[in-house]
Amino acid sequence: MDAKQEILARIRRATIDITEKDPVKDQPVNWTYGGGIEMEDVVGTFQEKVEDYSATVVRTREAGIPEAVVAGLKATGAEESVVVPAGLDESWVKAIKAAGYTVSNDEPQLSNKELDGTDAVVTASASAIADTGTIVLDHTEDQGRRALSLVPDRHVCVVRASEVVSDVPESIQALKPSVHAGHPLTFISGGSATSDIELSRVDGVHGPRKLYVVLVED
Repeated sequence: MDAKQEILARIRRATIDITEKDPVKDQPVNWTYGGGIEMEDVVGTFQEKVEDYSATVVRTREAGIPEAVVAGLKATGAEESVVVPAGLDESWVKAIKAAGYTVSNDEPQLSNKELDGTDAVVTASASAIADTGTIVLDHTEDQGRRALSLVPDRHVCVVRASEVVSDVPESIQALKPSVHAGHPLTFISGGSATSDIELSRVDGVHGPRKLYVVLVED
């Protein structure tokens, strides 16, 4: 008996009790998904965790969003150009233009070179996770395609308190419609940072160096 035959013989012996009548489908398991974890202050915890990533979080009400977005652009050092997704709230866009910024709409799509030359991007969000301080984009109309949130050096992101959930499973549960619709998901935890083998930190390799979060209280 050669090695191949020996392996096959072992498999046959190990599966001798399995018959053709055994089910070919996974059996359902009673399990609760996306239940979340108990947290005294979900929104406050989210803010604390985001700030741990050296990102900035400011709170505002609905009426204060345009002003807060402009303040975020200035605080992150954006000087001239801003790119926005096609479905971004028009009042935010008007405020950005009124502040003297050149605003580019991503329709038709800008080239990667054009995005790289843009100071900042402004988007909304789909979900936010308190336990990890993570923002999730599902790239619908007010968030735009993935490149918009990855190439520019600064990201001003509007997160609504109603979108903030306790943990990752709860967020995934809330995002199921987006997944079923085929939308990609991008998880953002602070500005982009990585380290080489010598633990030398490098910012901006995988996305914007600076993240500024406008947290909208309901």
